[in-house]
Amino acid sequence: MTDAVRIENVSFSYGEAPALRDVSLTIAEGEFLGLIGPNGSGKTTLLSVMLGLVEPDEGSVELFGEPIESFEDGHRIGYVSQKSTEKGTAMPVTVEEVVEMGRYPHVGSGRLREEDHQAVEAAMARVDITDLADRKLNTLSGGQRQRAFIARALASDADLLALDEPTVGVDAESRDRFYGLLDELNSEGITIVLIEHDIGVVTDRASRIACLNTELYHHGDPESFHESDALERAYGSTGQVVGHHH
Repeated sequence: MTDAVRIENVSFSYGEAPALRDVSLTIAEGEFLGLIGPNGSGKTTLLSVMLGLVEPDEGSVELFGEPIESFEDGHRIGYVSQKSTEKGTAMPVTVEEVVEMGRYPHVGSGRLREEDHQAVEAAMARVDITDLADRKLNTLSGGQRQRAFIARALASDADLLALDEPTVGVDAESRDRFYGLLDELNSEGITIVLIEHDIGVVTDRASRIACLNTELYHHGDPESFHESDALERAYGSTGQVVGHHH
């Protein structure tokens, strides 16, 4: 397998406060990486560096073999930020209009073509929101909004989905369906990077675990993660780590 992401010796600070210190990891295409660590550990910063949203102070990043500085295939990346469900409550656009945004990189300033509309319809059907196409995003539940954002990424032909705590504010049933969808997408070859506070969800779903607190304490399969002392090192005490949902 080739690498979807390669991060080498990345460091980043907010002023005098280090957020990442000499972090290196690779994510193979088709991998499901769970990124865990306590609040303020640098998880979101690492994801931002990985996607080229933040430039590291030191180190390098490659996406699909290309240096991040020259990577031009942004449509291959689907990003659902930590605040997507909250922002969705203020967006007076329909679900279909949100999903159509995923086609914009393909058409530039032009109009959507028939193939674009077909991609939008297929993406909505894939995440089971076809019946919500004409609904305003701000009238949906958190779980429905997250499916709309996933559909937007799929409509863009994303090869990598980056998800930052995607189930905040989502009810238990919708959350389970959401993670079932991620399992299906990953089984079809889409690379997934997931930030999630629920350790149990991550170790049950992900094929690889990265445990971070400014420094990277573990990067490997779930079995080796359970056998390591990474949680204690990253969180300070294993007793402080409880599988939970927001």
